[in-house]
Amino acid sequence: MANFGADTPFILLAKIIVKEDKVSEYLELAHKTDKALETAAPGILNFAFDQNPDNPLIFEWSEAYKYDNVFVAHFSNLAVGENLQAHQKVANNFSVEVYGKVCDRCLEVMQRTGVPFKFFSQNTGTSDFNKEYQFDNVKYFKILLKKFFIRFLKS
Repeated sequence: MANFGADTPFILLAKIIVKEDKVSEYLELAHKTDKALETAAPGILNFAFDQNPDNPLIFEWSEAYKYDNVFVAHFSNLAVGENLQAHQKVANNFSVEVYGKVCDRCLEVMQRTGVPFKFFSQNTGTSDFNKEYQFDNVKYFKILLKKFFIRFLKS
């Protein structure tokens, strides 16, 4: 098993159920947040915003962080803070799930947001993230996807 911690990637999934009359407002806020993070988010391996195909009121941010300090820097961005504050008036429900181990500093930042975080305990696993992939995120994700689909097809 790999030694997971502050220097290994982790995944965050944030799910929001938007009030029916606030969808347009939330979409505008999401696009504004995304635009502000395009150049201000080095080290975020994946940052996506998706709408549930079965329920147009459900949205999900899926984020993969290279390591904990990237998350800490991400949450110090003004646009992220504005986005989090807006959830109170546009959302019926907002929750965040974290997959992977995070350090104490990262955990403190998460707790200060006031958002309910749910941490999935890691029992085993491996991380292929190493220096070879550090500067080539496309190559890194192609390798991870290939490994995922090989495992999926074998099951």
